Amino acid sequence: MYLIAGIRFPNLGIELQGIPKGITLFGIDIAFYGMIIAFGMVAGYLVVERQAKRTGQDPDIYLDFALYAIILSVIGARLYYVIFAWDEYKNDLLQVFNIRGGGLAIYGGVITAVICAIVYSKIKKISVGLLADTACVGLVTGQIIGRWGNFFNREAFGGYTNNLLAMQLRKSDVASSNITTDLLNHIKVVNGVEYIQVHPTFLYESLWNLCLLVILLIYTKHKKFDGEMILLYLAGYGLGRAWIEGLRTDQLLFWGTNIAVSQILSVFLFIVASGIIIFKRVSLKKANA
Repeated sequence: MYLIAGIRFPNLGIELQGIPKGITLFGIDIAFYGMIIAFGMVAGYLVVERQAKRTGQDPDIYLDFALYAIILSVIGARLYYVIFAWDEYKNDLLQVFNIRGGGLAIYGGVITAVICAIVYSKIKKISVGLLADTACVGLVTGQIIGRWGNFFNREAFGGYTNNLLAMQLRKSDVASSNITTDLLNHIKVVNGVEYIQVHPTFLYESLWNLCLLVILLIYTKHKKFDGEMILLYLAGYGLGRAWIEGLRTDQLLFWGTNIAVSQILSVFLFIVASGIIIFKRVSLKKANA
């Protein structure tokens, strides 16, 4: 059975009771995390379909692409996580295939999706830039929704904070490996129950991606070249994730170091994607002068 526990936002005066991690259907435990990820994928495709129609493209192209990209991106997200959390799996390799136990990293999915776009566009003989520009709005939509799976799982949170959005989780419902000494030093006891008080980084990222989606949709009519929107997505997501990743207590680290993989990758993507956009725009402006 899934644990049922309260989640509190003390500075907002919000207390949520009876929040389960999943449901049991016909004797099978089904986690909300998986259901939310699936819903995010469907919603992402619907946004892509609308974007394709809006820009005069055939939506069926993106349905075919989604069927391949979604499956492979889940595999990519799992591989990315396993590679950088190898100590968790090296003594029990069968757990690599136990996705129900958690462990998906969005950057693995993003990298796989980009590779899929390149291969698919070559097979279909269409512009990879245009394909990626259209598909990225679906990707960020899926991220907006998918992050709420972390809310139900009581994971992907940051260190101690007492800001307006501070979130309290029952200590007993959180993986001990994600609880830092600083969080233990700021334990809150409410009605005899111990809570850790954290940055709700899942919420930060969901809101950041919502803003990014709005920017991308508005920017569609102003882009100067195919591929500009996917670059804008990579720069925008990288910028936000670099900050948010620094707050998290469950970072994936480069082997034998305290360097967060996703934070370094985020900074890299922001710099490279921004640089390409500036270079391309300057080049186009000179060409049209």
